[in-house]
Amino acid sequence: MHKKILTVSLLAIAVIAVVIAGCTGTPSADPGNPGGNGIANGKIIVGIDEKYPPYTYIDKNGVPGGFDVESMKWIAEDQGLDYEFKTVEWNSMLQALLDKKIDVIYSGMSVTPDRAEKVAFSEVYWVTNEGVAVKHNSPVTMDDVKTGKVIIGVPRASTTADWVKENLVNTGILSSARLELFDDFPSALAALESGRIEAAIYDTPTVIDSIEGKDFDFLGTIETGEKYAVAVRKDDTELLGKINAGLINLKASPRWNELVTEYKLSKR
Repeated sequence: MHKKILTVSLLAIAVIAVVIAGCTGTPSADPGNPGGNGIANGKIIVGIDEKYPPYTYIDKNGVPGGFDVESMKWIAEDQGLDYEFKTVEWNSMLQALLDKKIDVIYSGMSVTPDRAEKVAFSEVYWVTNEGVAVKHNSPVTMDDVKTGKVIIGVPRASTTADWVKENLVNTGILSSARLELFDDFPSALAALESGRIEAAIYDTPTVIDSIEGKDFDFLGTIETGEKYAVAVRKDDTELLGKINAGLINLKASPRWNELVTEYKLSKR
Protein backbone atom coordinates (compact mmCIF):
# COMPACT_ATOMS: atom_id res chain seq x y z
CA MET A 1 0.00 0.00 0.00
CA HIS A 2 2.63 2.54 1.02
CA LYS A 3 4.86 1.51 -1.86
CA LYS A 4 2.06 2.15 -4.31
CA ILE A 5 1.33 5.57 -2.86
CA LEU A 6 5.02 6.42 -2.94
CA THR A 7 5.31 5.39 -6.59
CA VAL A 8 2.34 7.56 -7.58
CA SER A 9 3.71 10.49 -5.58
CA LEU A 10 7.10 10.25 -7.21
CA LEU A 11 5.48 10.10 -10.62
CA ALA A 12 3.44 13.21 -9.86
CA ILE A 13 6.55 15.04 -8.69
CA ALA A 14 8.39 14.06 -11.86
CA VAL A 15 5.54 15.34 -14.05
CA ILE A 16 5.44 18.64 -12.16
CA ALA A 17 9.22 19.01 -12.52
CA VAL A 18 8.99 18.51 -16.27
CA VAL A 19 6.20 21.08 -16.57
CA ILE A 20 8.18 23.62 -14.53
CA ALA A 21 11.32 23.02 -16.60
CA GLY A 22 9.35 23.54 -19.78
CA CYS A 23 8.09 26.91 -18.59
CA THR A 24 11.47 28.42 -17.80
CA GLY A 25 12.32 29.30 -21.38
CA THR A 26 15.92 28.22 -20.82
CA PRO A 27 17.41 27.22 -24.19
CA SER A 28 18.47 23.62 -24.63
CA ALA A 29 22.11 22.95 -25.43
CA ASP A 30 21.36 19.45 -26.73
CA PRO A 31 20.79 19.35 -30.50
CA GLY A 32 19.43 15.84 -30.09
CA ASN A 33 16.28 17.06 -28.31
CA PRO A 34 13.09 17.07 -30.39
CA GLY A 35 12.80 20.19 -32.45
CA GLY A 36 9.92 21.64 -34.42
CA ASN A 37 8.16 21.39 -37.72
CA GLY A 38 8.02 25.00 -38.78
CA ILE A 39 4.83 27.05 -38.48
CA ALA A 40 2.77 23.87 -38.70
CA ASN A 41 3.91 22.96 -35.19
CA GLY A 42 2.69 26.25 -33.73
CA LYS A 43 6.10 27.22 -32.37
CA ILE A 44 9.33 27.67 -34.31
CA ILE A 45 12.62 26.54 -32.79
CA VAL A 46 15.38 29.07 -33.47
CA GLY A 47 18.91 27.65 -33.43
CA ILE A 48 21.67 29.90 -32.10
CA ASP A 49 25.37 29.56 -31.37
CA GLU A 50 25.97 30.52 -27.74
CA LYS A 51 29.59 31.49 -28.47
CA TYR A 52 29.07 34.05 -31.21
CA PRO A 53 28.85 37.54 -29.70
CA PRO A 54 27.66 40.14 -30.47
CA TYR A 55 25.14 38.25 -32.62
CA THR A 56 24.16 35.36 -30.36
CA TYR A 57 25.24 34.34 -26.88
CA ILE A 58 23.95 33.19 -23.51
CA ASP A 59 24.37 35.78 -20.76
CA LYS A 60 25.45 35.15 -17.17
CA ASN A 61 21.83 34.49 -16.20
CA GLY A 62 21.41 31.83 -18.86
CA VAL A 63 19.30 34.06 -21.10
CA PRO A 64 19.84 34.28 -24.89
CA GLY A 65 21.05 37.67 -26.07
CA GLY A 66 22.66 39.45 -28.98
CA PHE A 67 21.86 41.35 -32.16
CA ASP A 68 20.34 38.34 -33.93
CA VAL A 69 18.39 37.24 -30.86
CA GLU A 70 16.83 40.68 -30.40
CA SER A 71 16.11 40.89 -34.12
CA MET A 72 14.33 37.53 -34.02
CA LYS A 73 12.23 38.65 -31.06
CA TRP A 74 11.12 41.77 -32.95
CA ILE A 75 10.34 39.82 -36.12
CA ALA A 76 8.38 37.19 -34.18
CA GLU A 77 6.21 39.85 -32.56
CA ASP A 78 5.76 41.67 -35.86
CA GLN A 79 4.73 38.49 -37.70
CA GLY A 80 2.80 36.80 -34.91
CA LEU A 81 5.24 33.91 -34.50
CA ASP A 82 5.63 31.82 -31.37
CA TYR A 83 9.28 30.89 -30.89
CA GLU A 84 11.87 29.31 -28.66
CA PHE A 85 15.66 29.65 -28.78
CA LYS A 86 17.80 26.54 -28.73
CA THR A 87 21.59 26.49 -28.48
CA VAL A 88 23.31 24.19 -30.95
CA GLU A 89 27.00 23.54 -31.58
CA TRP A 90 27.95 25.42 -34.75
CA ASN A 91 29.47 22.33 -36.35
CA SER A 92 26.09 20.58 -36.27
CA MET A 93 23.83 23.61 -36.78
CA LEU A 94 23.06 23.02 -40.46
CA GLN A 95 22.31 19.33 -39.94
CA ALA A 96 20.09 20.14 -36.97
CA LEU A 97 17.98 22.29 -39.29
CA LEU A 98 17.76 19.59 -41.95
CA ASP A 99 16.86 16.98 -39.32
CA LYS A 100 14.05 19.22 -37.99
CA LYS A 101 15.64 19.58 -34.58
CA ILE A 102 15.37 23.32 -35.18
CA ASP A 103 13.35 25.34 -37.68
CA VAL A 104 15.50 28.44 -38.12
CA ILE A 105 19.19 29.32 -38.00
CA TYR A 106 19.50 32.94 -36.91
CA SER A 107 23.09 33.19 -35.76
CA GLY A 108 25.29 35.05 -38.21
CA MET A 109 25.24 32.37 -40.89
CA SER A 110 27.04 33.44 -44.06
CA VAL A 111 25.39 32.68 -47.39
CA THR A 112 27.46 30.29 -49.50
CA PRO A 113 26.62 28.34 -52.68
CA ASP A 114 27.08 25.03 -50.84
CA ARG A 115 24.71 26.01 -48.02
CA ALA A 116 22.21 27.47 -50.48
CA GLU A 117 21.91 24.04 -52.11
CA LYS A 118 20.69 22.60 -48.80
CA VAL A 119 18.64 25.39 -47.19
CA ALA A 120 16.66 28.48 -48.11
CA PHE A 121 18.09 31.85 -47.09
CA SER A 122 16.29 35.04 -46.24
CA GLU A 123 17.29 38.40 -47.58
CA VAL A 124 20.80 39.40 -46.46
CA TYR A 125 20.59 41.38 -43.23
CA TRP A 126 24.25 42.19 -42.57
CA VAL A 127 27.64 42.22 -44.32
CA THR A 128 30.99 42.02 -42.57
CA ASN A 129 34.60 40.92 -43.06
CA GLU A 130 37.14 38.71 -41.34
CA GLY A 131 39.08 40.07 -38.37
CA VAL A 132 42.50 39.04 -37.10
CA ALA A 133 43.51 38.87 -33.43
CA VAL A 134 47.04 38.47 -32.03
CA LYS A 135 48.54 38.54 -28.57
CA HIS A 136 49.10 41.98 -27.08
CA ASN A 137 52.31 43.57 -28.43
CA SER A 138 52.85 40.67 -30.84
CA PRO A 139 55.33 41.37 -33.67
CA VAL A 140 52.97 39.65 -36.14
CA THR A 141 51.75 41.90 -38.96
CA MET A 142 48.86 41.60 -41.41
CA ASP A 143 51.43 40.96 -44.12
CA ASP A 144 52.74 38.01 -42.08
CA VAL A 145 49.20 36.59 -41.93
CA LYS A 146 48.48 37.07 -45.63
CA THR A 147 51.83 35.62 -46.72
CA GLY A 148 51.58 32.49 -44.58
CA LYS A 149 54.40 33.27 -42.18
CA VAL A 150 52.44 32.51 -39.00
CA ILE A 151 50.38 29.69 -37.52
CA ILE A 152 46.71 30.58 -37.95
CA GLY A 153 43.73 29.35 -35.94
CA VAL A 154 40.12 29.41 -37.14
CA PRO A 155 36.82 27.75 -36.18
CA ARG A 156 36.14 24.63 -38.22
CA ALA A 157 32.99 24.43 -40.40
CA SER A 158 33.11 28.21 -40.86
CA THR A 159 33.44 30.41 -43.93
CA THR A 160 36.60 31.72 -42.27
CA ALA A 161 38.14 28.27 -42.53
CA ASP A 162 36.93 28.03 -46.12
CA TRP A 163 38.54 31.37 -46.98
CA VAL A 164 41.90 30.46 -45.43
CA LYS A 165 41.96 27.09 -47.18
CA GLU A 166 40.96 28.50 -50.55
CA ASN A 167 43.12 31.62 -50.54
CA LEU A 168 46.14 30.61 -48.48
CA VAL A 169 46.46 26.82 -48.20
CA ASN A 170 45.30 25.77 -51.68
CA THR A 171 47.42 28.47 -53.31
CA GLY A 172 50.55 27.28 -51.52
CA ILE A 173 50.92 30.46 -49.49
CA LEU A 174 50.22 28.75 -46.16
CA SER A 175 51.30 25.23 -45.29
CA SER A 176 48.36 23.08 -44.15
CA ALA A 177 50.45 22.26 -41.09
CA ARG A 178 50.25 25.94 -40.10
CA LEU A 179 46.45 25.98 -40.07
CA GLU A 180 44.77 24.91 -36.81
CA LEU A 181 41.03 24.20 -36.68
CA PHE A 182 38.99 24.63 -33.50
CA ASP A 183 35.43 23.85 -32.44
CA ASP A 184 34.75 27.52 -31.70
CA PHE A 185 36.45 30.90 -31.54
CA PRO A 186 36.98 30.93 -27.76
CA SER A 187 39.05 27.75 -28.21
CA ALA A 188 41.11 29.50 -30.87
CA LEU A 189 41.72 32.42 -28.51
CA ALA A 190 42.83 30.02 -25.78
CA ALA A 191 45.35 28.54 -28.21
CA LEU A 192 46.51 32.04 -29.13
CA GLU A 193 47.02 32.90 -25.49
CA SER A 194 49.05 29.74 -24.88
CA GLY A 195 51.23 30.33 -27.95
CA ARG A 196 49.98 27.32 -29.89
CA ILE A 197 48.96 29.65 -32.72
CA GLU A 198 50.12 33.17 -33.65
CA ALA A 199 46.93 34.64 -35.11
CA ALA A 200 43.22 33.88 -34.73
CA ILE A 201 40.79 34.79 -37.49
CA TYR A 202 37.00 35.02 -37.48
CA ASP A 203 34.19 37.44 -38.34
CA THR A 204 35.28 40.93 -37.33
CA PRO A 205 32.50 41.86 -34.86
CA THR A 206 32.93 38.56 -33.03
CA VAL A 207 36.71 38.96 -32.85
CA ILE A 208 36.44 42.51 -31.46
CA ASP A 209 33.76 41.53 -28.95
CA SER A 210 35.61 38.39 -27.84
CA ILE A 211 38.98 40.07 -27.18
CA GLU A 212 37.64 43.17 -25.43
CA GLY A 213 39.32 43.62 -22.06
CA LYS A 214 41.70 40.73 -22.67
CA ASP A 215 45.40 40.50 -23.47
CA PHE A 216 44.93 40.54 -27.24
CA ASP A 217 45.17 43.12 -30.01
CA PHE A 218 42.91 43.52 -33.03
CA LEU A 219 45.36 43.41 -35.93
CA GLY A 220 43.05 44.32 -38.80
CA THR A 221 40.49 43.05 -41.28
CA ILE A 222 40.51 40.93 -44.39
CA GLU A 223 37.92 42.04 -46.95
CA THR A 224 35.70 39.02 -47.59
CA GLY A 225 32.18 40.50 -47.62
CA GLU A 226 30.49 37.89 -45.42
CA LYS A 227 26.75 38.09 -46.14
CA TYR A 228 24.55 37.06 -43.21
CA ALA A 229 21.05 35.69 -43.69
CA VAL A 230 18.48 33.62 -41.83
CA ALA A 231 18.25 29.97 -42.89
CA VAL A 232 15.19 27.72 -42.99
CA ARG A 233 14.39 24.43 -44.70
CA LYS A 234 13.60 24.75 -48.39
CA ASP A 235 10.01 23.58 -47.96
CA ASP A 236 9.25 26.13 -45.21
CA THR A 237 8.18 28.79 -47.69
CA GLU A 238 5.54 30.32 -45.42
CA LEU A 239 8.05 30.72 -42.61
CA LEU A 240 10.63 32.21 -44.97
CA GLY A 241 8.05 34.69 -46.22
CA LYS A 242 7.26 35.83 -42.69
CA ILE A 243 10.94 36.20 -41.77
CA ASN A 244 11.64 38.24 -44.90
CA ALA A 245 8.61 40.44 -44.25
CA GLY A 246 9.70 40.88 -40.65
CA LEU A 247 13.23 41.79 -41.68
CA ILE A 248 11.93 44.44 -44.07
CA ASN A 249 9.73 45.91 -41.35
CA LEU A 250 12.52 45.76 -38.78
CA LYS A 251 14.98 47.58 -41.01
CA ALA A 252 12.37 50.28 -41.65
CA SER A 253 11.73 50.76 -37.95
CA PRO A 254 13.72 52.79 -35.38
CA ARG A 255 14.52 49.54 -33.59
CA TRP A 256 16.99 48.51 -36.32
CA ASN A 257 19.31 51.48 -35.77
CA GLU A 258 18.92 51.05 -32.02
CA LEU A 259 20.19 47.47 -32.29
CA VAL A 260 23.03 48.42 -34.63
CA THR A 261 24.11 51.08 -32.13
CA GLU A 262 23.62 48.90 -29.06
CA TYR A 263 25.79 46.11 -30.45
CA LYS A 264 28.27 48.53 -32.09
CA LEU A 265 27.98 46.87 -35.50
CA SER A 266 28.39 50.09 -37.50
CA LYS A 267 31.91 50.43 -36.10
CA ARG A 268 32.93 46.89 -36.94
